[in-house]
Amino acid sequence: MAINKVFLLGNVGVEPKIRQTQDGTQCAQFSLATTDRAFKTANGTQVPERTEWHNVVAWRGLAGVVEKYVHKGTKVYIEGKLKTRKYSDKSNIERYITEIHVDQLELLDSKSSGNTAPATPNVQNDMQPISQNIAPQSANNSVAQKEDDDDDLPF
Repeated sequence: MAINKVFLLGNVGVEPKIRQTQDGTQCAQFSLATTDRAFKTANGTQVPERTEWHNVVAWRGLAGVVEKYVHKGTKVYIEGKLKTRKYSDKSNIERYITEIHVDQLELLDSKSSGNTAPATPNVQNDMQPISQNIAPQSANNSVAQKEDDDDDLPF
Protein backbone atom coordinates (compact mmCIF):
# COMPACT_ATOMS: atom_id res chain seq x y z
CA MET A 1 0.00 0.00 0.00
CA ALA A 2 1.27 3.49 -0.84
CA ILE A 3 0.11 6.75 0.71
CA ASN A 4 0.88 10.26 -0.54
CA LYS A 5 -0.44 12.62 2.15
CA VAL A 6 1.02 15.89 3.45
CA PHE A 7 -0.05 17.84 6.54
CA LEU A 8 1.42 21.33 6.97
CA LEU A 9 0.84 24.15 9.41
CA GLY A 10 2.61 27.37 8.55
CA ASN A 11 2.56 30.96 7.38
CA VAL A 12 2.01 32.12 3.81
CA GLY A 13 5.22 33.73 2.54
CA VAL A 14 3.96 35.79 -0.42
CA GLU A 15 0.65 37.03 -1.79
CA PRO A 16 -0.90 34.10 -3.68
CA LYS A 17 -0.66 34.22 -7.48
CA ILE A 18 -4.04 33.54 -9.06
CA ARG A 19 -4.31 32.43 -12.68
CA GLN A 20 -6.62 30.57 -15.00
CA THR A 21 -5.76 27.75 -17.36
CA GLN A 22 -6.80 27.91 -21.01
CA ASP A 23 -9.96 25.97 -20.20
CA GLY A 24 -10.90 28.45 -17.43
CA THR A 25 -9.87 26.38 -14.41
CA GLN A 26 -8.69 28.65 -11.59
CA CYS A 27 -5.35 27.98 -9.89
CA ALA A 28 -3.67 29.63 -6.89
CA GLN A 29 0.03 29.28 -6.06
CA PHE A 30 1.83 30.46 -2.95
CA SER A 31 4.74 29.56 -0.70
CA LEU A 32 4.26 28.30 2.84
CA ALA A 33 6.88 28.51 5.60
CA THR A 34 7.08 25.87 8.31
CA THR A 35 9.56 26.27 11.15
CA ASP A 36 11.17 23.76 13.49
CA ARG A 37 12.05 25.41 16.78
CA ALA A 38 15.60 25.74 18.07
CA PHE A 39 16.57 23.28 20.82
CA LYS A 40 19.46 21.88 22.83
CA THR A 41 20.43 18.24 22.60
CA ALA A 42 21.11 16.15 25.70
CA ASN A 43 24.84 16.85 25.41
CA GLY A 44 24.25 20.63 25.27
CA THR A 45 24.63 21.20 21.53
CA GLN A 46 22.45 24.08 20.33
CA VAL A 47 20.42 23.23 17.20
CA PRO A 48 19.21 26.43 15.49
CA GLU A 49 15.70 27.17 14.28
CA ARG A 50 15.11 25.84 10.77
CA THR A 51 12.55 27.12 8.28
CA GLU A 52 11.42 25.09 5.27
CA TRP A 53 9.61 26.64 2.30
CA HIS A 54 6.93 24.70 0.44
CA ASN A 55 5.36 25.41 -2.96
CA VAL A 56 1.59 25.11 -2.59
CA VAL A 57 -0.99 24.83 -5.39
CA ALA A 58 -4.77 25.02 -5.00
CA TRP A 59 -7.23 24.38 -7.84
CA ARG A 60 -10.84 25.24 -8.69
CA GLY A 61 -12.97 26.29 -5.71
CA LEU A 62 -10.04 26.22 -3.31
CA ALA A 63 -8.21 28.69 -5.57
CA GLY A 64 -11.17 31.06 -5.22
CA VAL A 65 -11.04 30.75 -1.44
CA VAL A 66 -7.29 31.40 -1.47
CA GLU A 67 -7.87 34.47 -3.65
CA LYS A 68 -10.42 35.91 -1.20
CA TYR A 69 -9.02 34.96 2.20
CA VAL A 70 -5.33 34.01 2.05
CA HIS A 71 -2.67 36.70 2.12
CA LYS A 72 1.00 37.06 2.99
CA GLY A 73 1.41 36.15 6.66
CA THR A 74 -1.86 34.19 6.95
CA LYS A 75 -1.51 31.12 9.16
CA VAL A 76 -3.00 28.06 7.44
CA TYR A 77 -3.28 24.32 7.90
CA ILE A 78 -3.31 22.33 4.70
CA GLU A 79 -3.69 18.71 3.71
CA GLY A 80 -2.64 17.60 0.29
CA LYS A 81 -0.44 15.46 -1.91
CA LEU A 82 3.15 15.81 -3.07
CA LYS A 83 3.50 16.17 -6.82
CA THR A 84 6.69 16.68 -8.80
CA ARG A 85 6.60 18.13 -12.28
CA LYS A 86 9.17 18.78 -14.96
CA TYR A 87 9.46 22.01 -16.96
CA SER A 88 11.97 23.77 -19.21
CA ASP A 89 13.34 27.12 -18.06
CA LYS A 90 14.13 30.12 -20.29
CA SER A 91 17.48 28.57 -21.22
CA ASN A 92 15.66 25.37 -22.25
CA ILE A 93 17.16 23.45 -19.31
CA GLU A 94 14.89 20.80 -17.78
CA ARG A 95 14.04 21.55 -14.16
CA TYR A 96 11.94 19.77 -11.55
CA ILE A 97 9.73 21.29 -8.88
CA THR A 98 7.91 19.59 -6.02
CA GLU A 99 4.57 21.07 -4.98
CA ILE A 100 1.87 20.39 -2.43
CA HIS A 101 -1.50 20.09 -4.21
CA VAL A 102 -4.10 21.08 -1.63
CA ASP A 103 -7.04 18.82 -0.82
CA GLN A 104 -8.17 20.68 2.31
CA LEU A 105 -7.38 24.13 3.68
CA GLU A 106 -8.08 25.60 7.10
CA LEU A 107 -7.58 29.28 7.92
CA LEU A 108 -6.14 29.67 11.40
CA ASP A 109 -5.89 33.45 11.77
CA SER A 110 -8.59 34.95 13.95
CA LYS A 111 -8.46 38.20 12.02
CA SER A 112 -9.85 38.71 8.56
CA SER A 113 -7.88 40.95 6.25
CA GLY A 114 -9.84 44.09 5.50
CA ASN A 115 -13.26 42.51 6.04
CA THR A 116 -15.36 43.15 9.11
CA ALA A 117 -17.18 39.83 9.03
CA PRO A 118 -15.29 36.71 10.11
CA ALA A 119 -14.57 34.53 7.14
CA THR A 120 -13.69 30.90 7.60
CA PRO A 121 -14.95 28.91 4.67
CA ASN A 122 -15.44 25.18 4.54
CA VAL A 123 -12.85 24.33 1.93
CA GLN A 124 -12.14 20.94 0.52
CA ASN A 125 -10.92 20.11 -2.93
CA ASP A 126 -12.35 17.12 -4.73
CA MET A 127 -12.11 16.33 -8.40
CA GLN A 128 -15.81 17.14 -8.61
CA PRO A 129 -17.17 20.68 -8.23
CA ILE A 130 -17.20 21.68 -4.58
CA SER A 131 -19.88 23.44 -2.64
CA GLN A 132 -18.52 25.98 -0.23
CA ASN A 133 -20.21 27.04 2.93
CA ILE A 134 -18.80 30.48 3.72
CA ALA A 135 -20.31 31.50 7.01
CA PRO A 136 -19.08 32.59 10.44
CA GLN A 137 -17.77 29.69 12.46
CA SER A 138 -17.55 28.98 16.17
CA ALA A 139 -15.34 30.99 18.53
CA ASN A 140 -12.26 28.93 17.72
CA ASN A 141 -12.58 30.09 14.08
CA SER A 142 -11.85 26.65 12.62
CA VAL A 143 -13.11 25.11 9.42
CA ALA A 144 -15.44 22.16 9.61
CA GLN A 145 -14.02 18.80 8.66
CA LYS A 146 -15.73 16.60 6.09
CA GLU A 147 -19.21 15.70 7.23
CA ASP A 148 -18.46 12.02 6.91
CA ASP A 149 -15.25 12.33 8.95
CA ASP A 150 -15.73 10.81 12.40
CA ASP A 151 -12.28 11.75 13.74
CA ASP A 152 -12.03 14.04 16.74
CA LEU A 153 -8.67 15.51 15.81
CA PRO A 154 -7.48 18.48 17.90
CA PHE A 155 -6.80 20.66 14.84
